[in-house]
Amino acid sequence: MTPERADENRLHMADFDYDLPEDLIAQVPLAERTASRLLVLNRATGSITHSHFTDLPNWIRPNDLLVFNDSRVIPARLRIRRESGGRGELLLLSRDQASGSWVALGRPAKRLRQGETVVVEAGDWGESTDGSALILGRDDSGLIQVVLDQDVEQRLDDFGSVPLPPYITEELHDPERYQTVYGRDSGSAAAPTAGLHFSPAMLEQLRRAGVVERFVTLHVGLDTFRPVTADYADEHAIHTEWCSVSQDVIDAIAACKTAGGRVVAVGTTSARTLETYGQRAANGNADPYQGPTGIYITPGYRWTVVDAMITNFHLPRSTLMLMVSALAGRQAIMRAYREAIAERYRFFSFGDSMLII
Repeated sequence: MTPERADENRLHMADFDYDLPEDLIAQVPLAERTASRLLVLNRATGSITHSHFTDLPNWIRPNDLLVFNDSRVIPARLRIRRESGGRGELLLLSRDQASGSWVALGRPAKRLRQGETVVVEAGDWGESTDGSALILGRDDSGLIQVVLDQDVEQRLDDFGSVPLPPYITEELHDPERYQTVYGRDSGSAAAPTAGLHFSPAMLEQLRRAGVVERFVTLHVGLDTFRPVTADYADEHAIHTEWCSVSQDVIDAIAACKTAGGRVVAVGTTSARTLETYGQRAANGNADPYQGPTGIYITPGYRWTVVDAMITNFHLPRSTLMLMVSALAGRQAIMRAYREAIAERYRFFSFGDSMLII
């Protein structure tokens, strides 16, 4: 096979790109969580229906299983000051439970030196004094390993702030709007945004309709903040994230499949967690799982658990575009995105929703 022929069989990231008018990037959440629009894409027929999130119970059937990611966002953005007086920030991504150190993005990353102690500035609220952090080192990709002092570690709420994505430039007046109403396990550097549309009333309505709900955990990390810069998908090194699937979820999946229901992942993070379990089960290990996942879902992937997905509209040339294309097909996804832009849907974290069935 010639090199040119081999490239034809690779996934070119340019095929997952699109032009988005800047004014369609949602800067603030809607007043009501359930007020967003809902684009429904039928992956069997390719049909597109324009609906509203309040109509979701009409699209979800009794005996379907909704699987949510219950991770909460930590106040991961820390303001720092160096001995020189220069200011910057640390964005905490994940914590090593054994050593207690954090992996973080730093600014200015190249100036933060191994062995340097920086001041962690207290928030503008409260009466905390400044804390400190020790820079342990920096790897080739620019990630920083850092240890927070005990005061900062134990009182992140007093030092940190909500780590909104860089494309959101408006101030978030209520930090809870970047949390799901059901989140309970803190550890994410970004919200599992598909779940932001659900209200307690909507969850209760789905329960009354006979829909089953279960919760997995995946602490959202680096790939939410880093775009794919490689020309081909197979050249991108996806980073690991911590996830957990309990026996209760495993039993619910089996019951759902037996009853002819659909496993509906609420968000790409739930999908990634479920498929991590599914791949392990396919290899003979169907036990509950708790640990890192590096699963990378791209078109051509054979799904083992997930039948449908509720998701937001994702950044171009991202691993999330690859994942939803793996479920619905690239052409169908790109057509749906073109129609969403034409119909002026709101995009990204605080944007509208999409149901792939």
